Amino acid sequence: MEQFGTVFSEHQPPFVGPATFLRAPYAGTVDELNALKPDVAILGAPVDIGATNRPGARLGPRAIRHAGYFGAPNTDLYHIGLRVHPTRVLRIVDFGDAPCPPHSLEMAHAAVWTKVTQALQAGAVPIILGGDHSITQPAATAVAQQYGFGRVGVVHLDAHPDTGAFSYGPALLGHGTPMRRLIESGAVPGRNFVQVGLRGYWPPGRAFEWMSAHHMRWHTMAEIEDRGFDAVLDDAVAEACDGPDFTYLSIDVDVLDPAFAPGTGTPEPGGISSAELLRAVRRIASTVKLVAMDVVEVSPPFDGPGAITAEVAHRTVLEAVSALAWSRRQADTE
Repeated sequence: MEQFGTVFSEHQPPFVGPATFLRAPYAGTVDELNALKPDVAILGAPVDIGATNRPGARLGPRAIRHAGYFGAPNTDLYHIGLRVHPTRVLRIVDFGDAPCPPHSLEMAHAAVWTKVTQALQAGAVPIILGGDHSITQPAATAVAQQYGFGRVGVVHLDAHPDTGAFSYGPALLGHGTPMRRLIESGAVPGRNFVQVGLRGYWPPGRAFEWMSAHHMRWHTMAEIEDRGFDAVLDDAVAEACDGPDFTYLSIDVDVLDPAFAPGTGTPEPGGISSAELLRAVRRIASTVKLVAMDVVEVSPPFDGPGAITAEVAHRTVLEAVSALAWSRRQADTE
């Protein structure tokens, strides 16, 4: 009806249309992904069978995609601090979710490994939306197989080191064991792990003895409180660059204080702030050779008003993408 004015159909608000990450084009198949020639492939790992406390992380990928206030097209998206348009510099594609069955953690891990491998073979940096933290085991294994065992390091922001020997009895898989399994397999040497934000009451002391024996490096919240966040971040970045050729960034949202991220499976009071997490991601992604990333343990059923956990998880991905775009632009101007 003409009396209502002109419809600008090329622009859409964030609540209209399909929910892909950043309103990026969707690739439902490997052929479609390859045709789009992505720099970054966003993919979901909707798994929470590995969780030991609160469930719900299988709903995390959808919640993270729905977060944000960005409409379409997204080419005007601008990082104010870095002064870069990330979606103009990088081609971002949403590669959908790994087909993870809700009854088998082994089958779910196989699906995640396959999806990440496909993204890597397409030449993209895979960014995996979890899911519980067990998905880092197949995802980082796929990355290590692509770039070479021993050549990939993991920077791990978390309240927990996830180096448990077992998960509730004899089970070897769970969200408390992936880093140990990666080291035991040889995919990522212990010395190539840098962990930030550890605190709380788990795991027991013998796990830290195992970590020391495998030359892992970590920074606790007590150290952050004593020395300051930026001093610890300086050390963590230097350690991340000390040895590995490539870096996998793994972020468990429980590294944040629950005031900033209540929607997670194992909340641990006394963590870092959202501003500190975004600063860390920006610093790490613009310094190391980042080849993959995951953001895990977002559990929407336990999230606070305004879906604040999903929002901060969304921004950690956007911060990494913006830092990658800034690095690409810097390299192109040199």
